[in-house]
Amino acid sequence: MRLFLLWLVVSTLSACSSNEAGPAVSSSMVMPEAGISRGVERTGSGLYEFGKEPLHFTFYAHYSYYTMPQWGADPSSKWIRDHLQIDIEAISAEGNAAQKLQKMIAGKKLPDMIWGQRDSDLERLREVGLLVPLDDYIEKYPNLRKWAGPKILNLLRASDGHIYYFPNYYTNRPYGNAGYVVNKRIYRELGSPKLETTEDLYQYLKQVKARYPDVIPFETGLAKEGHGIDQLFSAFKEDNFSFTRYFAVTSGERMASIYKDEGFRESAVYVAKLMREGLMTPDALTQTEDQVSEKLMKDRVAVFASADPMKMAMKANAELSRKNPENGYFFIDPIYKQGLDKSKIYPGTYNLLGWNVIAITTGAQNPEAIFAMLDWMTGPEGSAVQMWGPPGPNGYWDGFKEDGVTPNFTSKYSENPENLTEIQSISGDLIWVGNTVYLDQTKSEYEATLPEEKRNWSTYWQDKVTWKSQGDATPFINLYPLPDTEEGGIYRGVKDIWLKARANAMFGKTDAEVLSILDSAHDESMAIGFQRYLDFITSKWHDNLKLLNTE
Repeated sequence: MRLFLLWLVVSTLSACSSNEAGPAVSSSMVMPEAGISRGVERTGSGLYEFGKEPLHFTFYAHYSYYTMPQWGADPSSKWIRDHLQIDIEAISAEGNAAQKLQKMIAGKKLPDMIWGQRDSDLERLREVGLLVPLDDYIEKYPNLRKWAGPKILNLLRASDGHIYYFPNYYTNRPYGNAGYVVNKRIYRELGSPKLETTEDLYQYLKQVKARYPDVIPFETGLAKEGHGIDQLFSAFKEDNFSFTRYFAVTSGERMASIYKDEGFRESAVYVAKLMREGLMTPDALTQTEDQVSEKLMKDRVAVFASADPMKMAMKANAELSRKNPENGYFFIDPIYKQGLDKSKIYPGTYNLLGWNVIAITTGAQNPEAIFAMLDWMTGPEGSAVQMWGPPGPNGYWDGFKEDGVTPNFTSKYSENPENLTEIQSISGDLIWVGNTVYLDQTKSEYEATLPEEKRNWSTYWQDKVTWKSQGDATPFINLYPLPDTEEGGIYRGVKDIWLKARANAMFGKTDAEVLSILDSAHDESMAIGFQRYLDFITSKWHDNLKLLNTE
């Protein structure tokens, strides 16, 4: 049966387009049986004991744009490497994640861990038995079970009843960094005008362009991933939880075409106007994160909107404020169209499952040791090491309080924030199983005891702006169809149309041209079965609602 399933996956994937095809799984691939642990060092409680032997794991991030920082080069991962004897080797996506995963499968050598979206590529591997079920480990080890809780674990459960994914940034409360960052110096020099509505923003960007010819008025970040332009879409629509990832919006009890949504159409016209008038970065679709970061560091951005502007703006703010304490960046409340309820505008969303997941493959020689490491990372000590660096009197925290959970933060936390910012700017890309509730609650409670001028910049703005303005999109998770289904084929075709239409609309020469592009994209999508896809994700959405309402 397993060989037949493997053959079936190969057959169905061979029909996929080169751009969207997932990993082709070979029936000749030989992997260890799922769940077998080899050479496990155990404590008296039967849990894996770190430090008794060197461990070497391979890690692959299934993102074309992600590059893992060198393990052991930053203080946090160096401490983990030296104290726990854990070495992690990165496998690069080489700029094409789908192709890289396919190559690894064809070469019959899967990485020990895969980090990515809980989507069709990981589901393919799960369906043919190439991912390790984690149920027994979850019951055995304490942290994920404690901090995630039954609702999140049930949301992770696959159709066969098992859990294969370890979630990242799972939560039971709002979190997230999506929103708008504004340059302090430029804002001050322009008289600190009101920046609340889309019209306010437009007028402000025109002032920036007129006075600062070398500055980007509106920086989007990676617009090809929806950054910046999705935030502008949120400004034109209340209760906008699904954004653009499904090419659909809610309309009553159904999911409907995004192309016909009035809020989206207004936002597309607005984005094109910014582009036409030179108010938005012209290379929004082609630039890299490094190029965006460089502009921020060099004080050449007036307003920056993104799904996570915090990551780059945090470091840039530290650099600019070091030179002049009056300069740097600050967050503003979400921009909204005049007449809408601003309390229902969400530039970003969160869900109980968080961002993405790690799966342990059956290629791992020691899956229990890997799970033990991940469970440690998501617990108090692992979270503290990754977020605040190594423990000790010379560090930012020195052990725990009597509850064994709350870190004893040292005076260095508030007196030397620059180095902490440096630690977090790197370790943030190494937090693969983040514990949102623990991290947010711990740092917020401690920060509240400090005077405002000594609070961590990112924590301050998360507490003041971003956490309050993220919408709960849990009902809209995991709506994607599997690729070897009719709906999956429709999805691929609709996605191709979407990518072309949104790029073309950004550069529309007139409002009428923009709307014509959207109308044509709608018609093309409908011609290849868009309605069937919309019906499918409507059904999945309602399934999620039933699951959430029965917990």
